[in-house]
Amino acid sequence: MEERYQKLKEIVQTYLPDDVSADSITIQSNFTQELNINSANLVDIVLDVEDAFDIMLENEDMDGMETMEDALKIIDSKIANP
Repeated sequence: MEERYQKLKEIVQTYLPDDVSADSITIQSNFTQELNINSANLVDIVLDVEDAFDIMLENEDMDGMETMEDALKIIDSKIANP
């Protein structure tokens, strides 16, 4: 889980706006409210996550991805049940 978290964090920090530090990313961070990631960048994050973890995310998965923790749970679920 820690390895997946670090990989996800690397992906997310690429899309952080200038006023948000990568140090502020935690497992509980909300993508839009706390990290100020806009919806277009959220789509880019989803695409990068699919590539990095070799999974496919559905629209309902994306709808449920509000926090880093949500994303990790979805990633773990997709890896466990391809």
